[in-house]
Amino acid sequence: MKKVFYWLLAFLLVVPFSLVTVSSSEATPKLSKAEMEKAKKIYFNYCGGCHGSLRRGATGPNITPEGLKKRKRTPEVIKTIITFGTPGGMPSWKDRLKPEEIALMVKYLQVEPPAPPEMSLADMKETWKVIVPPQKRPSKPQHNRNWQNFFGVVLRDAGKVAIVDGDTKELVSIANTGFAVHILRASASGRYFYSIGRDGKVTMIDLWMKKPAKVAEVKVCTEARSVDVSKYKGYEDKLAVVGCYWPPHFVILDGQTLEPLKIVSTRSYTYDTNEYHPEPRVASIVASHFSPEWVINVKETGYVWLVNYSDIKNLNITMLEAERFLHDGGWDATKRYFMVAANARNKMVAVDTKERKVVGIFETGIKPHPGRGANWTDPKYGPVTATPHIGEATIAIWGSDPEGHPQYAWKVVRKWHTLGSGGLFIKTHPKSNHVWVDHPLNTVEKIRQSVCVYRKDKPEAKPNCFRVANHGRVVHFEYNKAGNEVWIAVWDKKGEIVIYDDKTLKEKKRIKGDWVVTPTGHFNVYNTMKDIY
Repeated sequence: MKKVFYWLLAFLLVVPFSLVTVSSSEATPKLSKAEMEKAKKIYFNYCGGCHGSLRRGATGPNITPEGLKKRKRTPEVIKTIITFGTPGGMPSWKDRLKPEEIALMVKYLQVEPPAPPEMSLADMKETWKVIVPPQKRPSKPQHNRNWQNFFGVVLRDAGKVAIVDGDTKELVSIANTGFAVHILRASASGRYFYSIGRDGKVTMIDLWMKKPAKVAEVKVCTEARSVDVSKYKGYEDKLAVVGCYWPPHFVILDGQTLEPLKIVSTRSYTYDTNEYHPEPRVASIVASHFSPEWVINVKETGYVWLVNYSDIKNLNITMLEAERFLHDGGWDATKRYFMVAANARNKMVAVDTKERKVVGIFETGIKPHPGRGANWTDPKYGPVTATPHIGEATIAIWGSDPEGHPQYAWKVVRKWHTLGSGGLFIKTHPKSNHVWVDHPLNTVEKIRQSVCVYRKDKPEAKPNCFRVANHGRVVHFEYNKAGNEVWIAVWDKKGEIVIYDDKTLKEKKRIKGDWVVTPTGHFNVYNTMKDIY
């Protein structure tokens, strides 16, 4: 009852914002140098991803001093929102931040945001390290493990990535990486894992070594979220690309050494109003299967860039008008159509990478967040793809087969209900009859620790929802190479990886240990290199 009371109190305080007035006599708070540095670090760790380095907003709203005043956010209301979160997707931070840290953030948000430093190619090269040169790396695997079934597990707050054997469930090795690694991407060959930390550091892990380890690293920005490699025939493993949040640019790297080769700024004008934007961040990146191109999503301006990497000295970029603010996305089952969430407009955008044009923009629900998404064949509507939502308790399912089922293409054909809002990831596998969804940003503890599983063959049946853990946030799914196991992370300092039999939904194993610190994403080598989801 106490938790329900606090949630209701937060809701009642958050809803009547328009009734709250801000006194014009309120003075801007003063922060000491030490307070400013501490506040900047907290903001980077917990707030910048949704609100932006300059606080102009994206998934979350504009929280500059001017933006807060326009929306009549008093210091008391700001404190309430940070403490309890909101039903619309803002998580509660009372379990992660101390009261004095929340009070500091209330002050910090009332002062003008300091702009982080820019980075040149020379700055990047000063951080570049080749730990094991390509010619000194093994020519074949130095172990007998099934390396294509390895899982790379992000240990977020530890700044590390664990390599776990998917067959034996044993810890194989741990590599030091960037802070708060966001994703791992496998090279086209599958031999390497590339990690990107939120601090902009890229690391390259060689899975063929007797004990998989980091062989190269470089820092190409101060904040980042995305990395991918060249996958088109003839370019396998030759190049890599990193998309940055700050500075707003992407960087092309040598795929074998991570040497920075080229920087491209994304600062430009919004597709719809043609207003200049100083911070258009690069969200998701995927490698096209139809040409030597990367699909690069420029969040704030609402453009999808098709970047041809066949000649980086004479770089060719095609800018497709899409929608704002572009975030996560993934392929359809044929790997021709890339679908990305424009979560500020509650829409999904479909890009035909063969014809190189936008073919669909459609509404799904409040703040779609598909991760890579999930593909399967619906018994009535044929091939479909789906996303959960941060802002509402639904999964939207749309047709994604314009050639075979044109009447359903890029239209929502079903909606499934979940336990609540705050969904981040949905996952299935071609060999599975199940679709899994999480709720890690929900404000209710039991819901954010639970998952729901739906049946493909009975899409109108009630889902099987159950609690995975009694602590932390339950987040992200990944199948093993065979497609018969699902791995789920319990995200907190006493983290766990929970493994389920996908057919029976019975728990098979819990991986625990003092090394399992704040696990979040976990990526299977084979599924990642083959874009299976």
